[in-house]
Amino acid sequence: MAESARVVLDARGLQGADAQRGIGSYSRGLISGLLRAGWGPRLGLLLDGGLPFPELPAETGIVVYSVRRRYRGRLATWEDAVALGSDLQRIRPRLYHALGLALPGRAPCPVVVTVHDLIPWAWREGAAAMRGERLRYRAARRRLPRADRVIAVSEATARDAGRLAGVAADRIAVIPEGVDPRFRRQPGASGKKWGIERPYLVFVGALDARKDPAGLLAAWRAAQAAGADCELVLAGPASRQAPAAMEGALRLGYLSTEELAELLSAAACLLFPSRYEGFGLPVLEAMACGCPVAAYDNSSLPEVADGAATLVADGDAVGLGRAAAAYVLDAELAKSSRSKGQGWAKRFTWDRAAEQTIELYQPLLG
Repeated sequence: MAESARVVLDARGLQGADAQRGIGSYSRGLISGLLRAGWGPRLGLLLDGGLPFPELPAETGIVVYSVRRRYRGRLATWEDAVALGSDLQRIRPRLYHALGLALPGRAPCPVVVTVHDLIPWAWREGAAAMRGERLRYRAARRRLPRADRVIAVSEATARDAGRLAGVAADRIAVIPEGVDPRFRRQPGASGKKWGIERPYLVFVGALDARKDPAGLLAAWRAAQAAGADCELVLAGPASRQAPAAMEGALRLGYLSTEELAELLSAAACLLFPSRYEGFGLPVLEAMACGCPVAAYDNSSLPEVADGAATLVADGDAVGLGRAAAAYVLDAELAKSSRSKGQGWAKRFTWDRAAEQTIELYQPLLG
């Protein structure tokens, strides 16, 4: 197939620090789903030639296009507004899909963009903490309404795209994320390999301000006060906004998918005090591993959890801790939650996300 006939995906989320974050999970999941759907010969991946390339499946027919950038921080999306147009003129794809907010000022082909969240504008309480992110993505936010189609990963994010970026409703399609099949309950899993001897609550993610680190500690203390003799374990990449200390919690840092599945399988509960989520993939990954979930009731979390988790009032750290303690103290409640969560998580697959994405591509390619 001629290169100009390809759908080019911006896969730079597979490189650098982003590979350990949500954009990396989304990029890996969607690309793997498209490859299983037989789309390898139709795909091209845009990668940063200044960073190590990720491992890609062999014998797929997929083509890699290398680009170079001067900036990778707050000025990256501003540089992309100018440079991406030239890149696409050179590559001449049939369609460009921005898997994050990397949008060209002008494009020689239809443009699809996936919006994971608009949290810098949506989460008003975090205005001070998100000032840098608003600056970084301001130009991309302004260009969103010009995209031919916008994929929102949740209904909540779709509403934000219309309300905060002015995207027309008929240009938005909601396509939920999927769960990596490696997230499944691991029989015999325990925390002993990390030196954990007691029941434990787990938090997964970067401990930035939006994840409410203080609320996380308050919830742990409330769980202990309710009679749950448990530890608090933190898993996830480092964050510039993370507190220097978390007062007795065990910090494991970034874990491989297999290690994280084992950690979740043995946990008593996922504590998820996030104040705003575009989707909330850690909630579904925990459910897939049979880990009960307690979270705040806000943004996309009600639709992602849909009755399979315990949701408490937004910001109610004490209520969150008491909900987690119930899973530690009541074996039947925990068993019921594990079963319900595993059944719910099975609905979210990358194959389904890829099928819906292909359906969205087709009119633009026709």
